[in-house]
Amino acid sequence: MVVSATSRPGAGRRPASPGGPPGGHRRGIADRVPARLRRLALPYLLILPAVLLELLVHLVPMLVGIGMSFLRLTQFFLRNWSAAPFAGLDNYRVAVDFDGAVGRSLLHSFVVTVVFTVLTVGLSWLLGICGAVLMQGAFRGRGVLRALFLVPYALPVYAGVITWSFLLQRDSGLVNHVLVDQLHLFGERPFWLIGAGSFWSLIVVCVWRSWPFAFLVLMAGLQNIPGDLYEAAAIDGAGWGRRLRAVTLPMLRPVNQVLVLVLFLWTFNDFNTPYVLFGKSAPHEADLISIHIYQSSFVTWNFGSGSAMSVLLLLFLLLVTAVYLLVTSRRRSDA
Repeated sequence: MVVSATSRPGAGRRPASPGGPPGGHRRGIADRVPARLRRLALPYLLILPAVLLELLVHLVPMLVGIGMSFLRLTQFFLRNWSAAPFAGLDNYRVAVDFDGAVGRSLLHSFVVTVVFTVLTVGLSWLLGICGAVLMQGAFRGRGVLRALFLVPYALPVYAGVITWSFLLQRDSGLVNHVLVDQLHLFGERPFWLIGAGSFWSLIVVCVWRSWPFAFLVLMAGLQNIPGDLYEAAAIDGAGWGRRLRAVTLPMLRPVNQVLVLVLFLWTFNDFNTPYVLFGKSAPHEADLISIHIYQSSFVTWNFGSGSAMSVLLLLFLLLVTAVYLLVTSRRRSDA
C-alpha cells in the first residue's frame, strides 16, 4: 500500500531548530517579556507622547526664559543671544527694588492683580454656586437656561472681549446708551476703558467669562450629593438656607478646593482679556502683571528684565499653590 506524503506522521512540519522549542516555533520579543512587566509598563508607554509634548511646549520655553533672566538681553542682541552680557542677579535686584521706578511699577501691577484676582474669583464662585443651586431643581425651561449660562464660556475669548470693547465705548457704546440716555443714572457719559472705570470694566468682563466655568463645575458636583441628605434635613425641619449651609456647601468642599485654585491661577495669569480689551498699553488702574511683563519685554525690548519678572511670578504662584494645597490637605485630614 502506498502512503502519501501528506498522510505520513510528521509530514508538513518544519524541523526543530537546535535549542529551540518543540515544533520549531520561535518566541517573539513581546513573548519573552513577562506579562507582569508589560502590564506595569503599558500606562507609562501610553502617556509618553503626552509627556514629551508637554516638555517640548512648556518645559523647554520655561528653561529658556529662566536662562534669559540672567542676561542683559535687549534689542541689540536679538540676532545673537550668545553676545548678550551676563547680568547675574541684576535683573532680579532691579525688579524687587521698590524704591526704583521699575520696582515701584511692578509692585503696583502686583497689587492691582491681587485685588483683581480676589474680586473676580469671589464673584465668579458666588454667581456659579447661585446658578448651580437654582438649576438643581427640575422646572420647565431648565435646559435652555443651562445652555444660555454656558454661552460666555463656549464663546471664543477674542470674540467675547471685542464685543465688550464695543459695548463699553464712551460715545457709541450700548452700556452708556442704557445707563445715561435711558436710565439717566449719570449726568455725563463715563469712560469705561480708561481711568478708574477701566478696572471695574475688566472685572465685569472677566467675571462674565469665568463664572460659567464655576457654574458648570459646581452643577456637576451637586449631582453627586445624595438626595436622601436633603430629605433627612427637611424632615428635621431645616429650611433652604440651613440645608445649603449644612448639606450643600460641606459636600461641595472637595470641588470648591479644586475650583478656587484653578480660577485663581487662570485669573492671575490672564493676558488675553486685558490685551484685547485695552490693547498693548493698559490703563494705570488696570495694569495687570501679565500686561506689565509684556510691556517690559516687547515694548521696551528688555527681555532680560521681563524674563526675571516672569520667573518671580512663577515662584509666587508656586508658593501660593503649595501653601494652598498644604492647608486644604490638612483640613481634609482633620475632617
